[in-house]
Amino acid sequence: MSVDAGQDELAQEFVQFAVDCGVLRFGEFTTKAGRLSPYFFNAGLFDDGARLNRLAQFYARRLLDSGIEFDMIFGPAYKGIPLGATLAVELARQGRNVPFVYNRKEAKDHGEGGTLVGAPLKGRVLIVDDVMSAGTAVRESIALIRAAGATPHAVLIALDRQEKATENGHDVDYSAVQYVRQQLGLQVCAIARLTDLLHYLTQHPDPKGTASHDRVLAYRQRYGVEEGLIQ
Repeated sequence: MSVDAGQDELAQEFVQFAVDCGVLRFGEFTTKAGRLSPYFFNAGLFDDGARLNRLAQFYARRLLDSGIEFDMIFGPAYKGIPLGATLAVELARQGRNVPFVYNRKEAKDHGEGGTLVGAPLKGRVLIVDDVMSAGTAVRESIALIRAAGATPHAVLIALDRQEKATENGHDVDYSAVQYVRQQLGLQVCAIARLTDLLHYLTQHPDPKGTASHDRVLAYRQRYGVEEGLIQ
């Protein structure tokens, strides 16, 4: 079910939570693509038990509301590991116990060996991460999942920046989320989007006087993507 911007109470709760935790900040930040962004989202600052517990609840609520079907959870190294693990714990608390697996960046040559830790990859796999910028990490996860004989089925992220991806150093007219949905064929579900952030800023004037709404809106007008299909 689609929800219009501003009507998505879950997204607004999440944005407020991210602001309260200092995970979502406003100012001037350079992105990986070299853009000067007026906001920054750092999921690494969900850095204690209470924050992770509430974050997992947001992930679980969005996932269950989406109706996405899946058989297991995959957490890509590094940030996806605690995110996927805490989501698995929260789902089990709600009565849905699903297998969880994550990968290492470097293969282990002793003990159990290999790059995968946890349950065997099989069935429809849900990939859990924080944001999707270039889509590189998701493509790596997809290749790993397929190599194990499982099916990469959907991606669950915290924030969809709804901005143009870059290919070979150049902006393209679609986002990483659109690419994964339309070219790779996976469902993508986000707790909140840039649209939700903009709505939040219309309701919560920035106390620091940095005109965050206008700056975020200008950023979206410059780097944002249309919601339609990739041409």
